[in-house]
Amino acid sequence: MKIEKRWIISFIMISIVCITGAFWPTVTENDYVLSEFGTTEHIVPADVAWMLTSSCLVLIMTPGLSFFYGGMVGKKNVISTMLQSFICLGVVTLLWAVVAFSLAFGEPVGFGSGDHFYSFFGNPTTFAFMDYVGVLPHKQLANTIPFMLFALFQMKFAIICPAIITGSFAERVRFISYLIFISLFTIFIYAPLCHAVWYPTGVLGSYFGVKDFAGGTVVHMSSGFAALAGVIVLGKRKNSQHIPTNIPFVLLGTGMLWFGWFGFNAGSALAANGTAAMAFATTTTSSAAAMLTWIFFDRMNGRKVSALGACIGAVVGLVAITPAAGFVSVPESMFFGFITALVSNTAVNCSFSKRFDDTLDVFACHGVGGIMGMILTAIFAHGEDASLLHGGWSVFGHHMMALVLVSIFTFFGAYFLFKVTNFIIPLRVSEESEHIGLDLSQHDETLDPKSSHITEPHY
Repeated sequence: MKIEKRWIISFIMISIVCITGAFWPTVTENDYVLSEFGTTEHIVPADVAWMLTSSCLVLIMTPGLSFFYGGMVGKKNVISTMLQSFICLGVVTLLWAVVAFSLAFGEPVGFGSGDHFYSFFGNPTTFAFMDYVGVLPHKQLANTIPFMLFALFQMKFAIICPAIITGSFAERVRFISYLIFISLFTIFIYAPLCHAVWYPTGVLGSYFGVKDFAGGTVVHMSSGFAALAGVIVLGKRKNSQHIPTNIPFVLLGTGMLWFGWFGFNAGSALAANGTAAMAFATTTTSSAAAMLTWIFFDRMNGRKVSALGACIGAVVGLVAITPAAGFVSVPESMFFGFITALVSNTAVNCSFSKRFDDTLDVFACHGVGGIMGMILTAIFAHGEDASLLHGGWSVFGHHMMALVLVSIFTFFGAYFLFKVTNFIIPLRVSEESEHIGLDLSQHDETLDPKSSHITEPHY
C-alpha cells in the first residue's frame, strides 16, 4: 500500500517531539524561581486527593463524549465519529505538555503595568516541555497542590474542548485534516482564551471581570462557535438524514459525561472545600432540571418523549451550570437548567438552524448553552460586584461585552483555522468516501462484520 507524504510528515513530527523529550534538560527544584513557588509544606493532602480524583473524572468525559456522539450518527460513521473525539487524548495531551500549557499559564504577555497589567496569553517558553512544572505548589495558580497536578487537571479541559467540536461536522471530515485543525485550535484559540479568562492578569477575567467557574466561555462557547464555523466551511452532507445507530451508546455516554462533570465543575474549586461541595450539588440539580424540561417541552410541541431528548437535555443542563457551579445556590441552578433547556431546545428545532448542517447540534447545545450559562452567571453569581444582582449594571455590561468578544474571537478565529487547514489538506472527504462511510473509507473498520474491508482507504 502506498504511504502518502502527509502521514510520513506526521510520523516525523511525533518522532521529533518524543526524541526531543529524551534529551530535554531536566529542571530540578533547586532551579525553581522561589518567588513563584511555595514549598511542600503548603500542600494539603486532602486537596491533592480530590484533585487527582477530579482529573480522572474529567478524563472519563472524553470517552463518554465518544459514546454520546457515536450513538447518534449513522451506522456507517460510528467508529470514525468516536475516534475523532478519542484521538484528542493523544494529540492535545502532547501539545499541552510541549507548548499549550505555557501559552495558557506561562509568564503573561500583555499591556499596562502594576495593578493595571492585563495579559492576552502566556510566554510559550515558560513551561515548555513542562519545565518547572513539578511537585511544588504555585503561589498564584495552585497554592495547595503540586503544580504538576494543576497542569494535568487543566490538560483534561483542553482535551475535551476540540472533541466537542467534532459533532458538528461528523460524517464528512477527513481525519488527517481534523488532526491539523485540533492542533491549531488548541494552540491559537483554546490556550489564549484559557489565559485571558483564568490567569490572574488575564484581560477577560481581570479587566472585564468575567466570572467563569469551570469553562462556560473557555470550553463551551469556544467549541460551540468553532463548531458553527466548521459547519459553514465544510458545507452540508450529501445525505443529512440519518437514524441514530445506537441509543444505548448515547445513554452510556451521557452517564459517563454526567459522572465526569462532577470533576469538571467541583474540581474547579481546586480544593476539597465547601465551594467544591456546592459545585457538586448545583451540577446535579441543573442537569436534572434541564433533562425533565427538555422532554416535557418536546411533548408540548408534539414530539415524542425520547431517550435521546432526555440525554441531550441532561447535557445542556451540565453546560448551563458550568460557568456558575461554584457561584450560585441549588435553587438557582434549577433555573439555569430550566431556562437553558428551553432556549437550546428552541435553537435545535428552529427553522434558522435547519439552514446549517450541524450534524449533532453542537452549536445549539454548547454554543447557545454556554452563552445562556454565562448570561445567567452575570445575573445570579454571588459575591461582591460579581453579577447584576450583586453589583449593578456596570458589572453585567462588562460581562456582556466580554461575551461578544469571545464569540467574535472564537468564531472568526476558528473560521480562519478551518480555511488554513483546508488549504494544507482538504477538509472534506470525497463524495465516494462519504457514500461508503468514514468508518470504511478512512479507517477500514466497520460495525458490520459482513461489510467488505477496503485495502486502499479513500482519503
